[in-house]
Amino acid sequence: MPIHAVLWDVDDTLFDYTGSDSAAALAHVEAEGLLSRFASPQDALSRWRTVMAEQYARFTAGEIGFRDHRRERVRQFLHDPRLGDVQADAWFGRYVTRYEAAWTLFPDSLAALDALRDTHRHGVLSNASVRNQHRKLTRLGIRDRFEVFLCSDELGCAKPDPAAFLAACDALRLPPGEVAYVGDRLDLDAEAAVAAGLAGIWLDRSGGAHAGSPPRVTVLTELPAVLEKLHHA
Repeated sequence: MPIHAVLWDVDDTLFDYTGSDSAAALAHVEAEGLLSRFASPQDALSRWRTVMAEQYARFTAGEIGFRDHRRERVRQFLHDPRLGDVQADAWFGRYVTRYEAAWTLFPDSLAALDALRDTHRHGVLSNASVRNQHRKLTRLGIRDRFEVFLCSDELGCAKPDPAAFLAACDALRLPPGEVAYVGDRLDLDAEAAVAAGLAGIWLDRSGGAHAGSPPRVTVLTELPAVLEKLHHA
């Protein structure tokens, strides 16, 4: 079945979330005078990422809202469970200022979007907030590339739930078999898309060994060739 549309993950697929977040987090911890609490900057960054993963999982599971997940990240990172909302918001807001200053697309993102502009329709499906991702992609100059823009906070479900993928296909008015999903997580993105009936494509920038399905790309500029193969499969 031909592929008529590509759904995209955002963070660590089109947008260099890990690089932007790491640079901002280390700068923020240092500016807040907290580096001395940790054995090394890498230890501080490890703690930051662990707390983020724990609280973001609660957000995607629907246990807490997006703003509350940010507040809990601050409380857990600072080991201060009684920190008030206003103080937590202010602390995280200072991090966000540094984070946004570090925002960047991967070098291959625009090239891939340009290569597929005239051959495929495009949409976003992200486990994040619509407001946050809309602002991010607008700042980065690519928001207008996507006719469908869905995020878990408004959908009420999140990847890997098949309902999230099927909602995006419905928004595109296409059957799942005519839609490809591209993301950096093998389980959460590519395999989950396949389970929902879409063509899942795994973006693995590490370039390690991989055999079998779903198909893998190591750079986004490999996508046109993979989509062409899927078209004729």
